[in-house]
Amino acid sequence: MDNKLTALIFLFFLAFIVFIGFTVFGSRISVFTRAKEELITSSKSSLLYAWPLTAPADGKTKIAINVFIRNSNNLPLPNKSVTLKTTLGYIAEQTVVTDKFGNSSFIMTSVTPGLAIVSASVMDSAPVQIAQQVSIEFK
Repeated sequence: MDNKLTALIFLFFLAFIVFIGFTVFGSRISVFTRAKEELITSSKSSLLYAWPLTAPADGKTKIAINVFIRNSNNLPLPNKSVTLKTTLGYIAEQTVVTDKFGNSSFIMTSVTPGLAIVSASVMDSAPVQIAQQVSIEFK
């Protein structure tokens, strides 16, 4: 048989198999191509904590901030990149990867008195803003 004819027959059967696959499996094939729901960050289930909530603005007193990344079933999500932003003060490491419990820890200080609003976001396939914010007062 001619090599061109063999290639055309192979392409025909390949196209036929793909067509039958889409026809038979229909919407079920999308299950294989979508991201698993348990790996998607939930902005409402994820938590943001800070302690203490008031501190002197001396640049030495450390505020411990913890972000717990969860999915919609409230299960922890490891290996997620969490970024903190603040309106006042200094965060030692602005981006931290979550541990196996979905926790990422940050340290914050300030030399400027005032109210700091801290927010967190997670990088999934697109950035996810955590719904909760924390207010810290520096005196």
